[in-house]
Amino acid sequence: MIYVSRVVTDGPARFGFIVSRQVGGAVVRNTVRRRLKALCFESLDAVAPGSDVVIRALPSAASASFAELRTDVTRCLARRTT
Repeated sequence: MIYVSRVVTDGPARFGFIVSRQVGGAVVRNTVRRRLKALCFESLDAVAPGSDVVIRALPSAASASFAELRTDVTRCLARRTT
């Protein structure tokens, strides 16, 4: 799930991640967070400056491949930022 809020600032877009214990243990949660962080860095140009983006990882993110996560994040950001 992705939430986007437009903030009236001139700074770059900011990203936050919610990865609860339902996703898995600490190692799994940190792996999911690092993957999401890398994907958001790749998609930074697609997000308007000054936007706050919060990504909530669902339990299925633990077993998803990097390519599947990329597809989901790209699709959701395209839907939310337009």
